[in-house]
Amino acid sequence: MSRPPENPSARPIPRTVTAMTPPDPVIDLGSDRFFMSQALRQATRAFEADEVPVGAVIVRDGSIIARAFNQVELLRDATAHAEMLALSQAFSAVGDWRLTDCDLYVTKEPCPMCAGALVHARIRRVIFGCRDPKAGGAGGLINLLQHPNLNHHCQLTPEIMAPESLDLLRGFFRLKRQAP
Repeated sequence: MSRPPENPSARPIPRTVTAMTPPDPVIDLGSDRFFMSQALRQATRAFEADEVPVGAVIVRDGSIIARAFNQVELLRDATAHAEMLALSQAFSAVGDWRLTDCDLYVTKEPCPMCAGALVHARIRRVIFGCRDPKAGGAGGLINLLQHPNLNHHCQLTPEIMAPESLDLLRGFFRLKRQAP
């Protein structure tokens, strides 16, 4: 049996990208895993310092401009979460409080305090490891990062390297329960 002649008008027309039409944004999950692994390194530092093991990095133009881990006990400051400390570093690095072209990688879903600060800082995208169904501010308890009444919304990419993040947290709290 012979094939019917090909209809040239039925072929898809390739999309051309010009200065007038920017290409669709591409989320590189390989890069997400790399930057999350850097956040996990910070979380490990928190674990070693006897802090709840949460780590964060802030990325701008493919480079890390801020890194931090929880330091609540060390600094005796309830606001010394990894995200808050990383935001302060990023403000200094950028020279502005607006971080519209920055992405935050954090090993655990941000709490409502941190989520509120991320919205105010205009962070473009939040990538997190494990979810926090009891107290998360990115969908666990409430989604402040995309709340319709707020003036800024962050893009969300959840559960990048979630098992590794969760294992670190579970290990930390297992040791805490066993301590005398």
